[in-house]
Amino acid sequence: MEGSREKEHLLALKVMRLTKPTLMPYHPLITDSRDITHTLAELTAQSDIARTKNLDYFGVSNLLTLPQNFGNIFLGETFSSYISVHNDSQQKCIEIALKIDLQTSSQRLLLSGVNLNPASELNPNQSIDDVIHHEVKELGTHILVCAVSYTTQQGERMAFRKFFKFQVLKPLDVKTKFYNAESDDVYLEAQIQNITQGPIYMDHVSLEASPQYQARELNTREGKKGSDIVFGKVDYLNPNDIRQYLYCLCPHPELYNDSHILKGVTNIGKLDIVWKTNMGEKGRLQTSQLQRVAPGYGDIRVTVEEVPDTVPLETTFRVLCRITNCCERSMDLTLVLQNNNSSGLLWCGLSGKKLGSLPQNDHIDLTLTMITTASGLQTISGLRLTDNFLKRTYEHDELAQVFVYNDDSS
Repeated sequence: MEGSREKEHLLALKVMRLTKPTLMPYHPLITDSRDITHTLAELTAQSDIARTKNLDYFGVSNLLTLPQNFGNIFLGETFSSYISVHNDSQQKCIEIALKIDLQTSSQRLLLSGVNLNPASELNPNQSIDDVIHHEVKELGTHILVCAVSYTTQQGERMAFRKFFKFQVLKPLDVKTKFYNAESDDVYLEAQIQNITQGPIYMDHVSLEASPQYQARELNTREGKKGSDIVFGKVDYLNPNDIRQYLYCLCPHPELYNDSHILKGVTNIGKLDIVWKTNMGEKGRLQTSQLQRVAPGYGDIRVTVEEVPDTVPLETTFRVLCRITNCCERSMDLTLVLQNNNSSGLLWCGLSGKKLGSLPQNDHIDLTLTMITTASGLQTISGLRLTDNFLKRTYEHDELAQVFVYNDDSS
């Protein structure tokens, strides 16, 4: 028995991706004037429409060309497509419904801008046209599912589907590094690399700080005409180029009252990146919440609040230190100052001084005196704090650095 043959549909579905044109490439054939084919090569080059006037060997034409294939789609770009349902038959169709879904590895989305309500009728040589837009937010394989259903004049209900598969690629590679400063500030270095095949214009890169912090951008410099971006006037990345962006995050003042809250904050914020291709197509990426490793302060934290940057040789200077109790009990502390003869800085004053009781999460400020004995970049070290209750000594070295110079005029 002969198998049943699938009926031919009256309607045709056409899907075309909408994208901007590109510059037409030009590949000149260069020959020596003594070559026998030189004249023929010159005539061929002059008749090539991609050849730019007065630029005989320039590799890019001044003409635009439409892409001949689907092309690449990068994460953060907007996918646009033209959908057309055309009546190729000589019969009138009624109750035409068009449904467009985008299927990813994790979800299936009903795209907006599609005719969801059935069209009443479609005469021969007429079409139903629509344009869909969707911002791509996932990597990997995407499948555009187009489903068409209609009714013939004989009352028979017909339906068919078409699938269009495309890959979403990663345009940028983002790496982050965190630096926890003694002043509770957090420095973020973001390395952004262009991993596409063409140049990318960096339209906007910013850090949206978490509620506990306020962000300050460190990517500009002050000039005669105001602040300028450190990357120069032409703000674009060539393929495989890497650029570093630096930000400083300062805690809000109320967080300083409780060191445990400040120590437990790991969410810093997220990066917002907006770029454009060489033809002006726009894309946007937003990272997930950036996580830092919370600093471990221990039971006692010592920070230098005030210290001079430079000090003359054989001169005394003052250092303002802040001692904070980070444990969950009060502490009875004794201050011990240890000098190292090989160091260029020596403590001056009484060692073994009792500081008294320091409550939990409280701090005390001490003004200490040092004298410079050697020139060069010297490190402040040798501060010891003893907990009289547990008989435990906490050592604090490399608190800050001071540049000592030899002032011959004195």
